[in-house]
Amino acid sequence: MGRVLVLAGSDSGGGAGVQADIKTITALGGYAATAITAVTVQNTLGVTGVHPIPLEVIEAQARAVLDDIGADAFKTGMLGDVGVVETVARVLASAPDVPAVVDPVMIAKGGAPLLAERAIDAVKALMIPRAALLTPNAPEASALTGLAVETLDDQRRAGEALLALGAKAVLMKGGHVANKSEKGIERVVDLLITPQGETSFEGERIDTRHTHGTGCTLASAIAAGLSQGLPLTQAVARAWNYVHEAMLRAPGLGKGHGPLDHAWVVR
Repeated sequence: MGRVLVLAGSDSGGGAGVQADIKTITALGGYAATAITAVTVQNTLGVTGVHPIPLEVIEAQARAVLDDIGADAFKTGMLGDVGVVETVARVLASAPDVPAVVDPVMIAKGGAPLLAERAIDAVKALMIPRAALLTPNAPEASALTGLAVETLDDQRRAGEALLALGAKAVLMKGGHVANKSEKGIERVVDLLITPQGETSFEGERIDTRHTHGTGCTLASAIAAGLSQGLPLTQAVARAWNYVHEAMLRAPGLGKGHGPLDHAWVVR
């Protein structure tokens, strides 16, 4: 089955955060458990409130899961501040043989900040070295490396810089990067960068407003694959195709950045 412990924030709208994580992992045949880091007040129009969970409660949730159910993979999402980063890093360090997919969530789809500026250094020092896979988008990679990420070559440079910071592998997401094929068609290119080389995942850009939770969903889908014993490249490929189809089948909910159809595989 594959057991995934998700350490992330809650999304009341259900499109991102632990709600998207649970739906994704379940749809792909895994078992999802959670340690909630924050409760957000949000819908497709944006985030209007963030309420942190006490640090001791975050750790207690994770310990309760690990001590009883166990985990075959971790997935981290919204961490919020330095204290949460330190707490989650401590949980990951207690199970060093469990691979962690680290999604360095910094900004909500609508623009609300989800990681304090002063916590970026903590993510670099404590989370990146524990990442079996780091999954930044272009703005997140830029914040973590100080490099501009505006082209495909920029994605490569930033990915190499993140490997140098200690990540075992980096999936540099290209949703924010302008990229056209030789025929002028807008494309999205994600690069999986490891010390052994690079694998490209690319497809025609989907013209849609329904992109809420794509990052959470992709990272959770990869974590599900790793928990089930898939090699990294295969886990990323399955996750990439799952998210692509979930975007195409988006149910059209809400007035803003709408959610994906996480359950398409079981219909």
